[in-house]
Amino acid sequence: MAYDTIKMQWDMDFKGEMESPRGKIKVGNAEGGMYPYHMFFGALGACFYSTFLDIALKMRLTFDQANIEVSGEKVNPDAKTIEKVLIKLTVKNPSNENRIQRAAELGTQYCSIHRTISAVADIKLEVLFEE
Repeated sequence: MAYDTIKMQWDMDFKGEMESPRGKIKVGNAEGGMYPYHMFFGALGACFYSTFLDIALKMRLTFDQANIEVSGEKVNPDAKTIEKVLIKLTVKNPSNENRIQRAAELGTQYCSIHRTISAVADIKLEVLFEE
């Protein structure tokens, strides 16, 4: 049984649309379209944040805002996979920095997309705090 399903429609100019049960986005060369690595990094960032937030709420932690930046690189330009990934989490006005750091670390352990990608890439987490 499928966990989830998306549908995609494409033309010969790499212009497309992706439809999920929750909505649609433009992909590829479509105006405002997301490229494959945008969606890949976005999926990782969203999964990580969802998992981190669930853990933070269970730990009764609060903060005003969280920003996530996900980037990656191929160390070898001929490589077929991303080899290094950085997740940068910036948390504004956390109730407890040490416990937020711990929630973020646990988020990497329990995020299924993180676990999948970490099988082929080295993923680093950087947590920053702002007032």
